Amino acid sequence: MSQQPAVISLSAPVGPGDHIQGPKSAKVTVVEYGDFECPACGQAHGAVRLLRDRFGDRLCFVFRHFPLRDVHPCAELAAEAAEAAGSQHRFWQMYDLLLENQSHLTAGDLRQYAARAELDLKRFDSEMQDRLYAKRVQRDIASGKSSYIQCTPAFFVNGVLRDVSFGLEHLERAIECELGQ
Repeated sequence: MSQQPAVISLSAPVGPGDHIQGPKSAKVTVVEYGDFECPACGQAHGAVRLLRDRFGDRLCFVFRHFPLRDVHPCAELAAEAAEAAGSQHRFWQMYDLLLENQSHLTAGDLRQYAARAELDLKRFDSEMQDRLYAKRVQRDIASGKSSYIQCTPAFFVNGVLRDVSFGLEHLERAIECELGQ
């Protein structure tokens, strides 16, 4: 087993397969590895929204899946549902619904959120039954593991992991530092 480096860098650069909000040319890119069933990710959701509003076009936000299957049994299926929504250009609507309803992530709940996000339900049902997006979710998990992620939420600011275990104000300060504020 390899030893963890002192500074942990993002192993997989942001690319066309990522879910992105904000301009790709922004001075600061924040990548979150998250789990839709993780209470800390739910708490971070509101703070991340405030940061996106505060920094506007100076911030590019990227979300990647890191479902902690051992402790969150519905998280992986929720990630696949988000991907199914993404295939219909509604990833961010589903992302919000999942993080705002973390204690209700059964297959039936996911279908209700798909309806609320105005997805083609026949297509959603088919893709979920076939687990069409399982490999996509596994790709995010693999990139997280190669970036030494062990828990969620995990945030990288311009490619460097930032410790937010003592509060998201550390994330805000890291963004401000990168912006030269």
